Amino acid sequence: MRKTQILTSLSSLALIGGLYSTTIVAQAEEAIQEEIALEEVVSLGTRVKGRTATASAVPVDVLKRSDIHNQSSNDLSDMLRNVVPSYNVSAQPISDAGTFVRPASLRGLAADHTLLLMNGKRRHRSSIILFYTAGDSTGAQPTDISVIPSIALKQVEVLRDGAAAQYGSDAIAGVLNLSLKDSNEGATLEAKWGSTMSGDGDNFQVAGNVGMPFTDNGFANLSFTYSEADPTDRSVQRDDAAGLIAAGNTDVPIPAQVWGAPTIHSDFKFVANVGVDLAENQSFYAFGNYANKRAEGGLYYRNPNGRTGVYTDGAGNALLADLDGVGVGVACPTFAGGDAAGLAAVSANTAVGDNCFAFNEIFPGGFTPTLEGVVTDMSAVTGVKGELDSGLGYDVSFGAGMNQVAFTVNSINTSYGPDTPLRMDAGTFRQIEQNFNLDLTYPVAVDVFASDLNVAGGFEWRKETYEAKSGAVQSYAQGPYADQGFSGGSQGYVGTSNVDAGKWSRSNIAVYLDVEAQVTETLLLAVAGRWEDFDGFGSTTNGKVSARWDVLENIAFRGSVSTGFRAPTPGQSNTSNTSSVFTANGLVFSGIIPSTDAIAVALGGKELTPETSTNYSIGAVLTAADLTVTVDYFRIDVEDRITLSSFFDAPTGSAFDNIRYYTNDFKTKTQGIDVVATYPLDLFDGNTDINAVFNWTDTKVISSSSGLLDGVRVQTLEDGLPAIRGNASITHYQGDFRFLARVNYYGDYFHAHASYFENNPGAEITLDLEIGYNISDSISIVAGASNLFNNFPDELPAFGSILGSKYPEFSPMGVNGGSYYFRLRYEM
Repeated sequence: MRKTQILTSLSSLALIGGLYSTTIVAQAEEAIQEEIALEEVVSLGTRVKGRTATASAVPVDVLKRSDIHNQSSNDLSDMLRNVVPSYNVSAQPISDAGTFVRPASLRGLAADHTLLLMNGKRRHRSSIILFYTAGDSTGAQPTDISVIPSIALKQVEVLRDGAAAQYGSDAIAGVLNLSLKDSNEGATLEAKWGSTMSGDGDNFQVAGNVGMPFTDNGFANLSFTYSEADPTDRSVQRDDAAGLIAAGNTDVPIPAQVWGAPTIHSDFKFVANVGVDLAENQSFYAFGNYANKRAEGGLYYRNPNGRTGVYTDGAGNALLADLDGVGVGVACPTFAGGDAAGLAAVSANTAVGDNCFAFNEIFPGGFTPTLEGVVTDMSAVTGVKGELDSGLGYDVSFGAGMNQVAFTVNSINTSYGPDTPLRMDAGTFRQIEQNFNLDLTYPVAVDVFASDLNVAGGFEWRKETYEAKSGAVQSYAQGPYADQGFSGGSQGYVGTSNVDAGKWSRSNIAVYLDVEAQVTETLLLAVAGRWEDFDGFGSTTNGKVSARWDVLENIAFRGSVSTGFRAPTPGQSNTSNTSSVFTANGLVFSGIIPSTDAIAVALGGKELTPETSTNYSIGAVLTAADLTVTVDYFRIDVEDRITLSSFFDAPTGSAFDNIRYYTNDFKTKTQGIDVVATYPLDLFDGNTDINAVFNWTDTKVISSSSGLLDGVRVQTLEDGLPAIRGNASITHYQGDFRFLARVNYYGDYFHAHASYFENNPGAEITLDLEIGYNISDSISIVAGASNLFNNFPDELPAFGSILGSKYPEFSPMGVNGGSYYFRLRYEM
């Protein structure tokens, strides 16, 4: 932001999501310096202090809080998607655990190929493993970025380059760093309400931030948000449900199956950031978060005339529970599933009715299970950093984080007959991580260099533990009527059993060395290396070389070559899961078993090993007056990618219809181009910022070691995300007013509805508008619309009505259409 713009807009900084008090004009110069620092200085991709984004040897985006905050969404993942084109996240309806922790990916790779940091320290993973989700992230165990409130952020840095040699496992596609606010004064309180243009999805959020002195030499900065959201419904009536209604069944739900955003019953997020100067060159810091969210999403509909194991047997006859036992007492009749006369006889107050039970008596119109999840996330990091008189810089820290999701399924276990509970604890998953870090830096004077040689090195110890806790017995067990053909386990989502429950841990140590210097006035070189040793599968060594050449004052070239890796998680190596999936045989129970399970080994399973990568990038930075343009080409080759195997027929007597397991299976080549352009100018006696970003990404599956990767899975990996994405925005400041317009482009893509029905939705364009007004120095109001013209993705072809979905459920632009919002902000 230019100095003149800041001076002109000091009185309206509260309106535009600024970070500092607007009531004291004397703070103008301080605000200018802080704002400039936010725009330019980066900590990612380099260990040299004061390096700016445009002077870096690798591409780094620096997003101010206003870039992220001025949007309709309350979810940080959605906010980032709208301003970083190579960052993708979509809704995940009927995706089991994926509904609660949505996968977000960078540069077309899996969600766990991007490392997330907060204040430069590694964040822990989510406890959710994405069994049933969009193709690029199937099987991933990512970090949950949505638990951090945007009001707590000072800036977000996005390193679009491989960095495992610098930061360790997972940094294959890049690194995100969330920098927390660190002001020791000021307070902000904000209220926001929004809804969709379709009239559903009402949501509200209350947010606050306060900065306070902490002793005479420190700060304590606290932030929170609380929000709720109603569900959205972008469904059509299923064909089978419509047929039931036409035949006179008045108990069928309308719609029978809901595709849309889940209900957010409550979502609380809290972040604290504390720092104290202990001496002139030494400081103590501590930061952390706590979050708790309760959400609920729908699962697949159970048809009362044909769902095997619930309403019918394998031959299509009505499935009846003989309560006094088969061959004992009164016998149950045989008739076709859904036969009205037969069902009436079973429901009658007769000897047959008293002894024979059908689930049509409880759910005559069929039923749709729902899955509730309570996500709890917390972390704490503390450390001391400083610089000795010799110039040696040090940072010693310890951090711990935990993510837990407790599931409750609203469903039935049909093998318990009329005694089935309707609400069951379905188990809990927990991920715990601990990190110890020692980071050192030292400048070495080298006469032939244009700068000191910055030498950085360090040590890391990390331990991660994954735990699966069993649910209520009725959520997974085979009840007393299982031998009469009724399915065991809760319908829709089978709870974690006592056999599958357990706790698994893995630890690793790492050392790294990183050197960087301005070799000449125009040439910057950096070299990094990292060695890590893991329990279970040994060590890995990775390196990186990057360079920047300033050819002219306004033209520079940059590039890097690196190797990377991502270690399999204890959760991926040991977890089990059972759920309902749609296949060519309809809705079936599908099981996921550990790759070292005897059944998996017989099918070719083996212990998981790390994914490995090679990254290449080359780019240019062009500046002309206030115009800055960066263009970067990248290529990422990933081998031994971890994914779920193809479906295998389950062994005879198994509770599953089919099974899968995790495997190191295939190799991909991903390449693309990122273009970022910024241009500030004075316009209409005000100040205007113009920004444009473009991304082209192409992924190819080169080979599959098993040869079992099916065609739909391959095409989803290659084309499941738009090859082209981009947006252009204009922000104009005029006195007490601020205006924002943003155009978003989503290219065409391949979509497999329910991972089975194939289609190719076309490209889409949306427009976002926002206007803000500063009522006073302390109070501002904002009104805005995302997707102003209420555009939707292409409707699914005729097969969409088979399962009741109107739009592609994993559409990168979402399925909710347009939305609008109002925000009231008070700042002091």
